[in-house]
Amino acid sequence: MSSAQSGTWGGARPLMRQLRDLMRSGGSTQERLDRVASLVADDMVAEVCSIYVQRAGEVLELFATKGLKPEAVHSTMLRLGEGIIGDIASRARPLRLADAQGHPNFAYRPETGEEIYRSMLGVPILRAGRVLGVLAVQNKTQRNYSEEEEEALETIAMVLAEIVSVAGIVSADEEKGTESARTMPARLTGLVLHEGLAMGTAVLHERGLVITRVVADDTAAELKRLDEALQDMLSHLDDLVAGSGLSDSGEYQEVIEAYRMFAQDRGWLERIREAIKGGLTAEAATQRVNTDTQARFERVKDPYIRERYADLKDLGDRLLQHLLKPDSQPQKHKLPREAVVIARTLGPAELLDYDTDSLRAVVLEEGSPTSHVSIVARALGVPIVGRCSGLLGRVQAGDFVVVDADNGQVMIRPRQSIRDYFQQAMDVRSARRALFQRLRELPSVTKDGVEVSLHINAGLLVDVPQIADVGAEGIGLYRTEVPFMVRHAFPDVEAQQSLYARIYQLAEGRPVVFRTLDIGGDKPLPYWQVDEEENPAMGWRAIRVGLDRPSLLRGQIRALLRAAAGRELRVMFPMISDVWEFRQAKALLMKELDVHNQDGRPSPRHLQVGAMLEVPGLAWQLPALLREVDFLSLGTNDFFQFFFATDRGNPRLARRYDTLSPGSLAFLRQLSEQAQAAGVPVTVCGEMAGNPLEAMALVACGLRRLSMSPPSVGPVKNMVRSLELAPLEQFAEQLSHSADHSVRAVMRAYAQDRDIAI
Repeated sequence: MSSAQSGTWGGARPLMRQLRDLMRSGGSTQERLDRVASLVADDMVAEVCSIYVQRAGEVLELFATKGLKPEAVHSTMLRLGEGIIGDIASRARPLRLADAQGHPNFAYRPETGEEIYRSMLGVPILRAGRVLGVLAVQNKTQRNYSEEEEEALETIAMVLAEIVSVAGIVSADEEKGTESARTMPARLTGLVLHEGLAMGTAVLHERGLVITRVVADDTAAELKRLDEALQDMLSHLDDLVAGSGLSDSGEYQEVIEAYRMFAQDRGWLERIREAIKGGLTAEAATQRVNTDTQARFERVKDPYIRERYADLKDLGDRLLQHLLKPDSQPQKHKLPREAVVIARTLGPAELLDYDTDSLRAVVLEEGSPTSHVSIVARALGVPIVGRCSGLLGRVQAGDFVVVDADNGQVMIRPRQSIRDYFQQAMDVRSARRALFQRLRELPSVTKDGVEVSLHINAGLLVDVPQIADVGAEGIGLYRTEVPFMVRHAFPDVEAQQSLYARIYQLAEGRPVVFRTLDIGGDKPLPYWQVDEEENPAMGWRAIRVGLDRPSLLRGQIRALLRAAAGRELRVMFPMISDVWEFRQAKALLMKELDVHNQDGRPSPRHLQVGAMLEVPGLAWQLPALLREVDFLSLGTNDFFQFFFATDRGNPRLARRYDTLSPGSLAFLRQLSEQAQAAGVPVTVCGEMAGNPLEAMALVACGLRRLSMSPPSVGPVKNMVRSLELAPLEQFAEQLSHSADHSVRAVMRAYAQDRDIAI
């Protein structure tokens, strides 16, 4: 069997030495590319090595080859996304294929003669995050290329990136021909990561880091440079956080600490050191590991785990900056007076690099609500939209951008009429914010004297002071899982106790309802691997995890009991499906309370235990449940998803069913009546509570305790103070018996006729 058939390969170091000599030699760009193709094919025991260069207009041109027909060079063209080569370029990630012709993207080009080659390994040629082309090798037999071969090809692609970029293959005139398509107005949609409206000039997030030296002359010297740059980076990070005003901001401090842990991660650093030992400079090794890490994270389906790549990319870029500019410290990015930062991803410290006096919004191609940059943006009050597909291909530096982060809309180069409309909306928003600020100290009571208690939902320490800022009475739902999700290891009892004690301190005596861990489903922990489920929303999550892993739940309860120490403790168990589950969970709590008392620790002044009503089946056990609980919370998000058997994340079903339907009103009225008869308070904690029109319906059905996001308190309080409840209750009772699909329009008309502020 030949070496090509067996896939044996001599390793990267000899190849790197030959590449170093090639980089020092002369010759035209075409000659150098031809020599690289021949060198790689021979060294990697491949029958074919091909180099494709991306031209203007997103076209990939075959520029050099060893093994394919010579006449195919400069004749074979592939669109971005066309064929396997186009797929590698469009996704900017490598592909290893033992049977390339069986791949759904395989495109047959007879002029190349590649139909006889079975297997393929291809990698993107990247420079500063931009795809310049594709490097690929092929074999006639089915060959299972190794990860080591893939990494070697990526290293070679870095050398090619320097050759291609310096050569200026794409002329300025050619580039201009593609610009007209990017001057028309465009509207993109994304995911709301932090609400708000903003307008400003697009600033593309790029560090401008260019690696000019790829192959190392002295390995020991490069390792020393790496260690020195790492120490400089860590020192600068500490200075950056200290100057941001967030250094004492609780959860944000945890974010930065976790971020520093990444910087000191032995696995990450060891991969960089190994790349240096393989013949790369410190900066090239860092870039090589960054590219490899991106490819690995792209294969992970879990969005939260993939989001951690933003932190690693930020760190890698920072380390590059310290390596390439050792005598200068990273400075605050200069921005136009009103700027919108555009990026694929951002790390938390990268956001702090921008002058927040001029920063109006952030738009990302990727991102998630639990990403570290989202948490920091929330602290800074910066609107942010993520998962905006196609963003970087549609926006240019200097474009005027409108960001509607309330609805996940981004408008690029909008017409003047659109700008004027949003400016008016921002002015109205400012006026309403001033009105809500005046309402802050006023009671939440209807015109006919009925009190409606308003609380906030929270999940981070920064949320807690907003109780007073928005004029709420307390926290109706504290999501304890959020701090667990931004960490990289499970917090022990002491760490949890410290967090909960800080929440009590910031709440300043106001009531706080702690919901125990609601993990699993769409809230995975990055450090706790579980089997993938077909329907995670109805799978192993929330209290089901707590009861199956009692040590987990008992540890959290232990921390809550210790943190309460003389204060009132309100504990709520999520996703209770029947009364038996609540009894089991409460029994664990009481066992921990007994141990707590036996240890002589100060007990909570008063203990209340409640359940989250999210599973409709529990509604048919209400009489039995109400005898067991001290309070009840209705989670409308999950409850009505199950109520209508509707996946709320499915766009085809997003508007099919309405929470303001006769069936919904009938259930809400029955829940309220039974709870009032049993003397058990009910709080509504889902999104319904924060929408003035839907909150009006909840109050009309007899529910008097609402918990919502902090910005919603002002609008809901304004609604409550503008309505007369008695006639509204009668109207809602009539609507609950109708056969209409939705009563939303009728309720809206009722509010408008009576000047109720919705």
